[in-house]
Amino acid sequence: MTQPTVPANSSDASSPQDDAWNCLLALETQVQTTQTSLILHTTELARLRQTMDTILHSLQMLLEHLPPTQVVTPTAPTPPGMNPAPCFNVSAAPHTKIPHPALPDTYDGDQAGGECFLQSCVTYIQLSSEAFTFDALKIAWVLSYMKLGRASTYALQVF
Repeated sequence: MTQPTVPANSSDASSPQDDAWNCLLALETQVQTTQTSLILHTTELARLRQTMDTILHSLQMLLEHLPPTQVVTPTAPTPPGMNPAPCFNVSAAPHTKIPHPALPDTYDGDQAGGECFLQSCVTYIQLSSEAFTFDALKIAWVLSYMKLGRASTYALQVF
């Protein structure tokens, strides 16, 4: 596009026609700036589409190399000094629905009930391993049952 030029005017005062020409020049500048920006964005969009197509192709190639079904069952670590719960393969029967284990009772910090509380937490976590994907989640879950007495004081300091 060719830029319009403001006609030379001998008077110092601006006329409505001069104002219109100045407005037109400003609009032309904005149009050119917008067109340049559009070209840049269109180029970037094309580059991003090409990258996305490459990633999609790579993912499809990876999927072709995976076995039809791949199940990964994480095992919960046993705390030191605790005997692990009896071993049985929960994933041996994939179509069998496993009953939900009992939730642990609220712990008050009493030493006599501590081992029982810990064992019921370990059992629940092992039987519900798909819900506990990382150790911090396990710790927060156990602390959430430490609501009374000395246990709550400890949980509030740790949590």
